[in-house]
Amino acid sequence: MGKGGGCVPSKKRQPAVVSNSAAAVPTDAPVPTEERSRSSAEFVEAIARPPANLKLKVFIVFYSMYGHIEGLARRMKIGVDGIEDVEGVLYRVPETLPPEVLEQMKAPPKDPAIPEISAAELVEADGILFGFPTRFGSMAAQMKAFFDSTGQLWREQKLAGKPAGFFVSTGTQGGGQETTAWTAITQLVHHGMIFVPIGYTFGAGMFKMDEIRGGSPYGAGVFAGDGTREPGDMELALAEHQGKYMANVVKRLAH
Repeated sequence: MGKGGGCVPSKKRQPAVVSNSAAAVPTDAPVPTEERSRSSAEFVEAIARPPANLKLKVFIVFYSMYGHIEGLARRMKIGVDGIEDVEGVLYRVPETLPPEVLEQMKAPPKDPAIPEISAAELVEADGILFGFPTRFGSMAAQMKAFFDSTGQLWREQKLAGKPAGFFVSTGTQGGGQETTAWTAITQLVHHGMIFVPIGYTFGAGMFKMDEIRGGSPYGAGVFAGDGTREPGDMELALAEHQGKYMANVVKRLAH
């Protein structure tokens, strides 16, 4: 891809087969017999370990308006890259708001070093970590629009068997750290993906009460407040832990 977030995927990218205008498919749409779910043998082949000279890929796919989720994503990549034979790749989902609206909202410019991802490219990942801010307790519209563009992948069940996890950002302590991830699980279910929460594997850090900390057993998180609060050391450490945890899960499944 030539510029992606500090690392370059080694797998050959396939041409995009999904467009935003035609990707969304009604959930009750009939699927022709020849396009129905692939055999179990095909699923096993789809998630099989790549050749030994290729690293396993964990895509870190996120939407970040003010940079809080991006901060977690960058730290998460460090965690993924810390596991042998696994590499993290940063991607943004497409923005849906026009530039003039983003300017009025005082959103900082996007880092051009992190490319946008198309839905079709998800099939190249061995595991995926999705990050997004909350909007009234569920994922932001930009991320939902991206999931809506995966209709063709759903029809062909090309994401079935892939492990995936979530990390989130909320403005307040009761603003949806858990519900934002919980309500997103439906997206994985319809694709047949494997939800990978972190549980309490972070250890004592999950029980600390002497500082403000985002995150939950569902995944890493950050409290953004009015937008001026940056991710704290514990929140970043939890993001790094989630990256390592997902990388190890991907390796285990690959074997």
